[in-house]
Amino acid sequence: MGIVVALVYICALVCFIPFPFRAAFVVDPVTSSINPEYAPHRQLAVYLAAVLSIFIATILGLLDDLFDIRWRHKLPIPLVASVPLLLVYYAEQGNTHVVLPHPLDKWFGTFVNLGPLYYLYMALLSTFTTNSINILAGINGVEVAQAIVISVSIIINDLLYLPWPFSIQFGPIKLYGFFGKALAQERHLFSLYFMMPLLAVCLGFAYHNKYPARVFPGDTLCYFTGMTFAVVAILGHFSKTLALFFIPQAFNFILSSPQLFGLVPCPRHRVPTLRPDGKLDPSVAEIENPSTVTILCLQILRALGLAHVKFSARKRSARTTNLTLINFILTKTGPIKEAALTRWVIAIQIMCSMFGFLVRYGFAGLLYNGDRR
Repeated sequence: MGIVVALVYICALVCFIPFPFRAAFVVDPVTSSINPEYAPHRQLAVYLAAVLSIFIATILGLLDDLFDIRWRHKLPIPLVASVPLLLVYYAEQGNTHVVLPHPLDKWFGTFVNLGPLYYLYMALLSTFTTNSINILAGINGVEVAQAIVISVSIIINDLLYLPWPFSIQFGPIKLYGFFGKALAQERHLFSLYFMMPLLAVCLGFAYHNKYPARVFPGDTLCYFTGMTFAVVAILGHFSKTLALFFIPQAFNFILSSPQLFGLVPCPRHRVPTLRPDGKLDPSVAEIENPSTVTILCLQILRALGLAHVKFSARKRSARTTNLTLINFILTKTGPIKEAALTRWVIAIQIMCSMFGFLVRYGFAGLLYNGDRR
């Protein structure tokens, strides 16, 4: 059903085009006809490239659902979907400079131009956001829940850049409108164009995907939501902020890396196993004749408490819980119901988003000057 959600979302984006670009339909008072000079060509090109990237990601996700592509082949797939995004960023002479924090600006200056490396970074970001949601999956409601929490976080971040005519007080914290550069407001308004309909379709899907699920997202939902997050972060110029909202996904990716890159054998599916009483246990991987590198990885994981690992006599075989955040939670909580496990993941996602805001608008002020917006 992920393809249905994606198509509804893309149709909503297409139908929305006339509203933010209504300036293109202004009639010239002299000629009494539409003057193409009034058309916001640059903004329209960026918008259409973003929609195209999301559409390509949707098609690739559908192909993954149909043909069950292996992990080693699906990891670089989002690079294809990011091509229109990167080309339009280059065509509009997008900024490739980064601001350095205080300890480094004394030696290298306030800004550093990364040039082509910045485009490589953007391509890798789209790959990460797309695959990281797909990796943290396998139980009812968890994929769409991630998309909902992240989209809400981005919407809140976008609202901080709009010129509100009022302020909001939360105890000692006072939120007020942003009256800085119009370009920053335009970028975050652009982000809202994509995030608000994404939140709407995800909420509708979540109602049917919650435990016990009646519909399932497949890889398509993960691909198009992940690419949407990459699109708004890159074109909205807040990719570092987006990374803070992906802390659970980053942890899950790092934890999964030994299996994803072949250091530890990886089964086709790593979802938890169902017990007769309806609770879930962490799934395990059986390893025969582990290599020295595999043994070392497993010993490090066991020492850090990231997995339950058991070796046979003389370490001729090993048994480890699969390396995912979901299985890691089960090793700490013990057997729990699937709905409770999903709530654990949602709680972690929300807490990490709150921590991300604290870092972005609190701790970052220790390293950078000025209003953090």
